[in-house]
Amino acid sequence: MKFAHKVAVIGLGMGVHHLQAAISYGAEILAIVDTDEETLKKVGGENGIPEDRRYTDWKKILTLPVNEVIIVTPDQLHREMAIAFLEAGKNIMCEKPLALTREDMTAIIQAAKKSDKKFMVGQICRFTPAFVKAKELIDGGEIGEIYYAESEYAHDYAKILAAGGWRADPVRNGVVGGGCHAVDLLRWYVGDPTEVFAYGTHKLLPLVSYDDATVSIMKFKSGAIGKVFVSTGCKRPYTMRTQIWGTKGTILCDNTSDSMTLWKVKENGVDLADHEIIPVKVNNHNANEEYAAFAETIEKDLSPAMDAVLGARTISVCLSIVESAKTGKPVSPDYDF
Repeated sequence: MKFAHKVAVIGLGMGVHHLQAAISYGAEILAIVDTDEETLKKVGGENGIPEDRRYTDWKKILTLPVNEVIIVTPDQLHREMAIAFLEAGKNIMCEKPLALTREDMTAIIQAAKKSDKKFMVGQICRFTPAFVKAKELIDGGEIGEIYYAESEYAHDYAKILAAGGWRADPVRNGVVGGGCHAVDLLRWYVGDPTEVFAYGTHKLLPLVSYDDATVSIMKFKSGAIGKVFVSTGCKRPYTMRTQIWGTKGTILCDNTSDSMTLWKVKENGVDLADHEIIPVKVNNHNANEEYAAFAETIEKDLSPAMDAVLGARTISVCLSIVESAKTGKPVSPDYDF
């Protein structure tokens, strides 16, 4: 018998993408939640959600017969919601970052371990076509052993902050909230960093208290090294340029281009003029594939590729970067959850 996906989506900013992905998959939407009534009306009307399935208070849907909850709310709200819905017996997909503090992440992990339901963290870059292709090439041995990798999260928050909203909340940090995309890519490709060292600066965004540009160098257990650059005040269109350097080749890719580049060592050595341009789809928020992966874990009783513990490991690296930039000292991420 086919599993009946009965879904609630909380937060209708980026949550609209998740709502539409669930609808496309064939899920039944039992509830949408947002604190703004105009947003509820607009999104509900555009996506065929009846008025009696629209809520401004997420606690009112705890007892509804939903079996999946997609949490796409401000980062600092994840803990309370995630624990409440786990205790209510719901499967959960929680937008990254899992949480902003180690204390909150630990509490969510403990609740997830007590539950028999699925908990998946939405690290959307793991579904971006170019980044997925890069992972396939790496795992297939196309570039040999990785010795260096770098990624960036370059996203200008100036207009977003000027309009007000949750991104300006002083509890947030650009490295944790957005930079976790780039950090998670390096974890996916290379493994967990054993040490990070970072510098930060604050020159562009007077409306926030955190650094608006941070660069971090990291070491990996394999002996590889890496770099993550985060800028939330950069003056250029949003992109995540990523490079992976191996003993047999190099990959250059990002999330907004329709192609990626692969250089490979030939039998007669390296010929940099001899490279392959690989076409890829442009989809930097591939919510359809992300929701499909979540649905499959439920249907087939699989472990999520990014569960609460793995989501916490990514944020542990981010918190270590923030700490290093503040103290001027190297920091070893704590992965003990």
